[in-house]
Amino acid sequence: MSGGTHGHNVAEQQETRTLSTLIVDDEPLAVERMQVICSRIPALRIVGTAGDGAAALRMIEALTPDLVLLDMTMPQVDGLSVARRIAEILPEMAQRPAVVFVTAHDSFAVEAFDLDAVDYVLKPVATDRLERAIDRAFNRRAVANAPASAETAPSPWIEEFWVPHRSELLRIAVDDVCRIDAERDYVRLHVGETSHLLLETIGSLEERLDPQRFIRVHRSTILAREFITGLRHEGLGVWSAEIARGEPVRIGRTHLKSVKAMAGR
Repeated sequence: MSGGTHGHNVAEQQETRTLSTLIVDDEPLAVERMQVICSRIPALRIVGTAGDGAAALRMIEALTPDLVLLDMTMPQVDGLSVARRIAEILPEMAQRPAVVFVTAHDSFAVEAFDLDAVDYVLKPVATDRLERAIDRAFNRRAVANAPASAETAPSPWIEEFWVPHRSELLRIAVDDVCRIDAERDYVRLHVGETSHLLLETIGSLEERLDPQRFIRVHRSTILAREFITGLRHEGLGVWSAEIARGEPVRIGRTHLKSVKAMAGR
């Protein structure tokens, strides 16, 4: 009796660590290659493939997969449209499938994550890169299955950045960013001793950052509040923010009042 119960529990544990997966790509060779890669990952169980967006939506409704590996560029109904329709027409599903975009183009990342994609993997796909995406899908399921509470209510502020790096996109947690500098239509995110460029203006990014964690000190600089170690008066009304690492940052006149208010002045 006890042996049967133990076997049942093991089966349940194995099931929770397996994602039923639908592969969507309009290139047959790409589908075949993805099937080969997925066969190397025990956590994935392929339940079907689709060659276009319309077929993908029909199969998602019929098969209710846990995960959709979704090509971005397809004729008629593209990957973004599929992801958008998943959010619109499948709200009644107990748990919508996690979406991982698989594409040769890095220019759709912002739109993809606006649609709550789990990850954005660039072709040609490497097994270890896909495994990292699968880990994120499991983490998403764990959060979705956690009991709801006021403490877990979604924040209105951005919590992560996705920046291009070589052949992939890197996830950077907002908490790891200490300084943000404007560079024309880009911003440079400083993380420790490294930095990354992101295609976004500093003004639009400021609107999405939690003002309790970041403060604009100059027209071209935003600092993490905890990164500021002090304020220094340079004379003639000029002030600088002393920071944990590096040279002091001059405070712009239009931002001086709010920076002093942070310090209770």
